[in-house]
Amino acid sequence: MRKCLIMFAAALLTACGGGGGSDAPLADACSNTQQKQFVLDSMRDWYLWNFLLPGDIDINAFAGPDELLAFLTLVQPLDQFSNINTLVADTQFFGEGQFEGFGIGIRFVADGDLRLTRVFTDSPANAAGLARGQRILELNGRTIAAIEAAEGVNAVFATSPVEFTMREPSGNEFIVSIAVDIVTINPVPQWRIIPQLGTPGIGYLEFAQFISTANPVLDTVFGQFSAAGVTDVIIDLRFNGGGLVSTAELLGDFLGGTVAQNLVFSKTLFNADRASNNTQEFFELRANSLGLSRLIIIASNNTASASELVTNSMEPHIELAIVGDRTFGKPVGQIGLEFCEQILRPTAFQTVNANDFGDYFDGLPADCIVSDDLEIPVGADNDPNVEAALTWFQTGGCPVAIAANAVAKSPIRARDPQAIRRGPPHRELADAY
Repeated sequence: MRKCLIMFAAALLTACGGGGGSDAPLADACSNTQQKQFVLDSMRDWYLWNFLLPGDIDINAFAGPDELLAFLTLVQPLDQFSNINTLVADTQFFGEGQFEGFGIGIRFVADGDLRLTRVFTDSPANAAGLARGQRILELNGRTIAAIEAAEGVNAVFATSPVEFTMREPSGNEFIVSIAVDIVTINPVPQWRIIPQLGTPGIGYLEFAQFISTANPVLDTVFGQFSAAGVTDVIIDLRFNGGGLVSTAELLGDFLGGTVAQNLVFSKTLFNADRASNNTQEFFELRANSLGLSRLIIIASNNTASASELVTNSMEPHIELAIVGDRTFGKPVGQIGLEFCEQILRPTAFQTVNANDFGDYFDGLPADCIVSDDLEIPVGADNDPNVEAALTWFQTGGCPVAIAANAVAKSPIRARDPQAIRRGPPHRELADAY
């Protein structure tokens, strides 16, 4: 069965409803009370940790469905993911690869030092001259340190327009005002075959988002890799926060459809009350499936969800290494329950691989820890992560300079609750605005 990470078709509901099992039409099916009742009933039914929910909850104590959901998810600190969004925005993101924002990715490299990790090509930020590696000195005339000591940059990025004071790596500074607009995500920004003496070359693929618009591009990419006889692949997922399980499974077929045909890709596990919905996904042989030998994943703390699903699911079947940093840690997914032009996405299932491993809420550790040099374009020949991946293929280990300064496995980090709450409510763009 093909499933979307946050939409399970069999569970898709299209109206609000109260408890009690009555089929009688409601006088106001989308009243605030009925919306809250829908959220409560759905959480009791589908929530992965529904056994932790309090038995007696007065929905009148909450202003609206969002507040009720926030209360319900307090029972499980690991759940940073359950959310309510508008149906229009949700469909726009997963169906068309679009969201409303400035079109930037950010990272604090030190206190008060906020840098751009990426700028989406089709975005207001790109049109205004923002670029990877630039430092944000001020927002609306206030320093980043001052903003972080007060409301935080998330609150500023929730407004529009915003005046950006920027510093380029060269030291040049400029000020520009940017208003949010529709940003269209390019899910596969680049791919190529890296020449390697005596081999067909190594396939390199930067994959930015698991959305449906990626599917035909992946077919093209792996068609080229397959035609060239590529058996070693680097997939760059350092900024990929996840998305559709159906696209993750498609990528799995291109990678493992030949070497693991009909073997288990992943298992999807629901709560005890919904165990009848548990499924297994098997590798399928496709026209452009590779005869894959080795796979390297370039990852970061923003690599999450469907990205981790592919990494974890491939590990039992081929030689795999992670270069970069420990992944975020999201071995769970959401279903989609529609109500009143909105969509509730409760965390409803966990995925495990063929070895039944799926307990990585602290992330999947890196085999070779490499920093992301923001002054070097992603995927360039001198990108430290690409260099480390190529060295791993050649030697089976990290480059000497890196190995001397880092342990073989990245340490378990403390989870930053804000890391996944940045950006659009889809949560699959953890660092994007």
